[in-house]
Amino acid sequence: MPQTPLKIPVERVLGRVRGPNPGPTLICVGGIHGNEPAGVLALRHVLESLDARQERISGEFVALTGNRTALAEKRRFVDRDLNRAWTSARLAKLRNGGSDGVAVEDTEQTELLAILDQVTNDARGPVYFVDLHTTSGHGGTFSTFGDSLPNRAFAQAIPFPMVLGLEELLPGTLLGFLGEHGLVSIGVETGQHDEAQAVDRARAVIWIAIRASGLLPAGDVPEAEAAHRMLRDEADGLPRALEMLHKYDMVPGCDFEMLQGYENFQVVRKDEVVAHDRDGEVTISEDGRLLMPLYQEQGDDGYFLVREFSPFWLRISYWLRRMRADRIAPLLPGVRRDPSDEDLLIVDKRVARWYSLQLFHLLGYRGDRAAGEQLVVRRRRFDEVRFMSRGPTPEQLK
Repeated sequence: MPQTPLKIPVERVLGRVRGPNPGPTLICVGGIHGNEPAGVLALRHVLESLDARQERISGEFVALTGNRTALAEKRRFVDRDLNRAWTSARLAKLRNGGSDGVAVEDTEQTELLAILDQVTNDARGPVYFVDLHTTSGHGGTFSTFGDSLPNRAFAQAIPFPMVLGLEELLPGTLLGFLGEHGLVSIGVETGQHDEAQAVDRARAVIWIAIRASGLLPAGDVPEAEAAHRMLRDEADGLPRALEMLHKYDMVPGCDFEMLQGYENFQVVRKDEVVAHDRDGEVTISEDGRLLMPLYQEQGDDGYFLVREFSPFWLRISYWLRRMRADRIAPLLPGVRRDPSDEDLLIVDKRVARWYSLQLFHLLGYRGDRAAGEQLVVRRRRFDEVRFMSRGPTPEQLK
């Protein structure tokens, strides 16, 4: 069954419902990619029901549209990917009037940044963020987030598979940018672009997020319980936790073409041919599961490879971080702190060959970059137990 048509043009602020009492702010963005309208449609549905409960809300619910021009043209983007541009350098340029007026997305990003600035400045408590997406391949329902403890706790309220490490391979995402500024942030993929169920799942995620953030008491969000049951049943048989292994990076002229028939989370084996490019067959580097195979004209990511791991390791990670075990990392052989940035560790892989990136993930670090025999990891900000129940205070977006 097709989706409900999206009315064009789409307003930037779909709606703001501000309660009389202080509390958390929940920001949801749909359509940051213009061929992904499900989030916008879902937000409109939720706003219609939430307005009647305004007097019982503590805090504020804010629903925003991402790339309005691309939505009108039903394209992922017009001139550049709006969800790869949230870097310090580009934002500084935009804030200083550095747009040359050529890229449509310069205007889109400037407007979206301005409203995000305003909303976070107006917040009367912690700020939560949900980025609503869909995929070109079928079966793509999952959440992703920078693995700080507050982000993880927020994501665990949604019974989707959780994919960790994606933000380490995708610089410049809105999700990563807001997470680095103290917003408790998750991204969700709710299905294939054009299926009606993608809207239903996005709506379910929003209701769960309203309850999980504390915007309304649980008794005032009956939709959340039904939503949780629906998403839990749909995710039956899928792994709960997965880690990122590999991404196929497309470059101009690579002539990448995915073989037909692959779905999200499909098991693939080492040396399996999954695509072709100008050099011939594209094969899988190791056993795993395929994620987000590219079946659309625009985009720079051919596919991702992920691997299931036991949620037991999430519990181990929680206790290690609670005990501040990250303090021992600079004392390990072959590991030293960057003298110019105390959050960075430089790992000599020749000495510390037994330390994998997964070990530093457990301790609350993320991969920052690899250079020859060195691995650089960065301690995640706001990765503290005290933020799990009340969230960090958001910083100015700069």
